[in-house]
Amino acid sequence: MKRQKNNRWIIIYGIIVALLVTLHYVIDLAFFDRWEAYVPIVKKLSLSLFLIALIFLISRIIAKFVSNHDYLEGDRYNLLRIIRFLSIVFSLIVVTSFVFQNLLAAAVSFGLISLVIGFALQAPIASFIAWIYLILRRSYLVGDRIQIKDFRGDVVEISYLDTSILECSGDYLGNDRMSGRVIRFPNSMILREEVINYSGPQIPFIWNETAIQVAYTSNLHYLETCLLKAAKEDFNKRYPQIAEHNYEHWHPAVYFRNNQYAWMEAVISYPVEPKDTTERRNRILRLALPMLNADPEKVQFPEGVRR
Repeated sequence: MKRQKNNRWIIIYGIIVALLVTLHYVIDLAFFDRWEAYVPIVKKLSLSLFLIALIFLISRIIAKFVSNHDYLEGDRYNLLRIIRFLSIVFSLIVVTSFVFQNLLAAAVSFGLISLVIGFALQAPIASFIAWIYLILRRSYLVGDRIQIKDFRGDVVEISYLDTSILECSGDYLGNDRMSGRVIRFPNSMILREEVINYSGPQIPFIWNETAIQVAYTSNLHYLETCLLKAAKEDFNKRYPQIAEHNYEHWHPAVYFRNNQYAWMEAVISYPVEPKDTTERRNRILRLALPMLNADPEKVQFPEGVRR
């Protein structure tokens, strides 16, 4: 749908460019001599509109190339934003040049206007500068799960002044599921707060852990074997392409620790995609608990009066 829309705009801008070029030269015909006083301004106006249409035509062509290229979703989003911003800037320069008739006056006026706006709009300008920083530094991209201050969620939009995320956890949830709320914060916040990025192209996983309470008399070796088997089986099924390479640094691990209620905790630590934390924990438990319950002599859980 987006590609069809982009192609439609390319055709529209192409037609406008052709019409404006035609108008620019047709106006010199003798037929328009009776309106000789208006011919110069019409020629300048047609030239200015031609340049603006040409700028947007070129931006649409470049945007089509970017959309068809195999970029990461976040990189593609940022490139399209930059293209749109540059097309607006160049169009404003053309408009200013037309109003002030020459580039020197336009540059001086643009500088004075920028100075006045700079004092009046410090906060939005700081957010815009932070947007440029985001583009260059790539602290996070669209699709990443981030945490900044007390906000945590998946980035869905990075505009020139603010960032929008789909909140996970939040005030009403105790897990990593989506809360259904959208959080928008100014981009300038990244210049004064630490940003935690849970995802990225080089590191597809984060590490998570799930604890199970067992008695000290349990067979720890059997318990460890069952938990590792469940975690590896789910990993191989969920991420078969990665499992084929047998990456050792993604192997799960089990460790044991004391619990404040006089029970021992068996903790399985495993890699998981940030958006799959809750579901992966559930899948591991569904695989591990039947194996552990199958031999109650080796694995004893808190139950009844022994809880």
